[in-house]
Amino acid sequence: MWAALDRRAVQDGAARLAAADPWWLLFGLLFTYLGTVAAACARQGAIPERLPPGLLLASQIAAGAANHVLPASIGAHAVTVRFLLRQGVPLPRATASIGLYSLVRAVAKTPLVLVFVLAAPAAAPPARLLPEGRTLVVAAIGLLLAPAAAVALYVLVRPLRRPALDFVRTALTDARRLHSRPSRFLPLWGGAVAAPLIQAGVVASVGTALGLPLSWPQLLFAFLAASTAAGAVPAPGGIGPLDAALVFTLAGYGAPLPLATATVIGYRVLTVWVPLLPGMLVLSALVQRKQL
Repeated sequence: MWAALDRRAVQDGAARLAAADPWWLLFGLLFTYLGTVAAACARQGAIPERLPPGLLLASQIAAGAANHVLPASIGAHAVTVRFLLRQGVPLPRATASIGLYSLVRAVAKTPLVLVFVLAAPAAAPPARLLPEGRTLVVAAIGLLLAPAAAVALYVLVRPLRRPALDFVRTALTDARRLHSRPSRFLPLWGGAVAAPLIQAGVVASVGTALGLPLSWPQLLFAFLAASTAAGAVPAPGGIGPLDAALVFTLAGYGAPLPLATATVIGYRVLTVWVPLLPGMLVLSALVQRKQL
């Protein structure tokens, strides 16, 4: 919708991207595939069983392609669960690992933002970009309603009680077991912390290639802020909400709108369109070899 409403800015951004520094764009593509490695590390850290590294990495490349088809990372999680089942992991443990992975990914971003604020206060967003009081109240209400809705669903829908209890029991048991093993909690939390930084590195690389007048800390912080805000809106691969939030954040830092638009277009090209075909080919190969 954003592209349709401001087609001229998108066309100008695409033209600027075509004239960008190709070496920095290649650097951004490297960050894209490093993100797959970080995801594979976090996935391994969320499961007690040892998984074959090559197949695990291939499954995350395939999951990245599926992630752009369904909202809220459903596609990536579905591919991962299927892969874990093929590796002999029981379904309750596979689904519990997805919950732990998602929780750690969400929690890990908070200290990351705090570190940026303390270490590079100049990179913090301008005051006009911070949410208003009403927005914070709505967000707080949403955070309170989510667990309340889960409890109500558990109480009112009797067939869900036993699966829910099994899920919680398995999740808590595995979480305790994993956090007693450095070979699991280190890749789990390390991958969770590295993943958003690597994604932000793609944005920073594209911005540098285009000559965006912002520092790397500002570009990294802009992505972290935009992705956090857009994470509340379920969309395939975050496409749409993240794009609009990132353009708004970059423009709020003082970046010219055409350059901000070109940066977001470049980010999408490197993280969606370039890896899409290899990801679909890997997905097809894994299905044919009955690894999914």
